[in-house]
Amino acid sequence: MGSEEEPGVEEAHEEIRGSIELHHREGNVEREHRNMIGGILDLIELQVSDVMIHRTNMDSLDADLPREELLSAIISSHHSRVPLWRGEPDNIIGIVSTKHLAQALVEQRGDLNAIDIAALAAPPWYVPETTTLEEQLASFREHKSHFALVVDEYGALQGLVTLEDILEEIFGAIPDEHEAKARPDVRRRPDGSYLVDGAVTVRDLNRELDWNLPEEDATTVAGLVIAQSGTIPDAGQRFAFFGYTFEIMRRQRNQITALRVVPPVRVSQPQRA
Repeated sequence: MGSEEEPGVEEAHEEIRGSIELHHREGNVEREHRNMIGGILDLIELQVSDVMIHRTNMDSLDADLPREELLSAIISSHHSRVPLWRGEPDNIIGIVSTKHLAQALVEQRGDLNAIDIAALAAPPWYVPETTTLEEQLASFREHKSHFALVVDEYGALQGLVTLEDILEEIFGAIPDEHEAKARPDVRRRPDGSYLVDGAVTVRDLNRELDWNLPEEDATTVAGLVIAQSGTIPDAGQRFAFFGYTFEIMRRQRNQITALRVVPPVRVSQPQRA
């Protein structure tokens, strides 16, 4: 897309967002429909770095674990594909598919000693963190794959992105059979505040709770507090940004892992005659 077209596309997108938001406030558009339309518009604006699972939160396994231990860990992960590393966690040697592993076990009549799990792993597919979601969606379709590792400009591992991560930007969170219906990382308290895991994204909070926290400066709620405060706060510190109050509940090393968020009090608008 040429640079001359970009401002026009961006302006058109903002006009559509404004119109949808107006109709939502007037009660003519459901919140889910508003979020879905916004998610489609975001595909060209967001990058995979905005939706990826960060490497610190990736479920990956040491390929040199004993076979029984490695098989048990793969099953316990509840993922259809699991990265395997060797030497150090950032050195991914392949992606093992639980489907292919199950097929191999059937072929070997359950004899795990006859299977080299690492040899079953597919070569890792790396994509730049600056790839837009629209481009990555097309790449998933072209490669007939649902899973990619994300690297920065220096080739360093940053995380992983899946087709589901992109679809969730459009349709919202899609719980699987292993997840509870209520989100364990966003918990409402009786006083109206919320206990939130630091890794929860600002976009998810806005969608889940119909909030309007800014999404431009940080991906996660912990990152938002760090960006606004200019420091890594200690447990017990409180901050007020954008009408919300953030209290740091737990910090582990340099990561904020849990916060209490108090949203602004909403004043109901008088009904029109």
